[in-house]
Amino acid sequence: MKKWQIFLLSMLAASSYIVFMSSKWLSIHGIITYEIRVVNGFTNNSSLPLVIWCDEGDIGGRALQQGDDYTWDTRVSMWTQAYRCTMKWGGTRKKFEAFERGRCRTSSSSSSVRKCSWLVKEDGFYFSNDECKWVKDFSWP
Repeated sequence: MKKWQIFLLSMLAASSYIVFMSSKWLSIHGIITYEIRVVNGFTNNSSLPLVIWCDEGDIGGRALQQGDDYTWDTRVSMWTQAYRCTMKWGGTRKKFEAFERGRCRTSSSSSSVRKCSWLVKEDGFYFSNDECKWVKDFSWP
């Protein structure tokens, strides 16, 4: 085997090891955990059926009553999947990504948990990282 081939194989092995260990270290030590939360903010006593899924499978369906919420956590790795939701209100359905890694931030400097919170109302979907300041992201179709 030539020297350059040995060098390339060594570099590939070293890169793979670094990527594997860094993602494993983050998971073991729980440095970056994401908390995803969906809140039924309807004021007309409507229920909010939702189905949550990711690339690895279906998390399941829920029906949130007015004021109810559903929360789940995920940890970051290189292979962290996206979480998607389908929600229904009356005869209207809306699909969206409930978790986007770059969008979620920590709510305080002392916290290692990053929040992705959604408040669903009659006029649309609101996003927040701290559940104090809500920004309308999109409307029902």
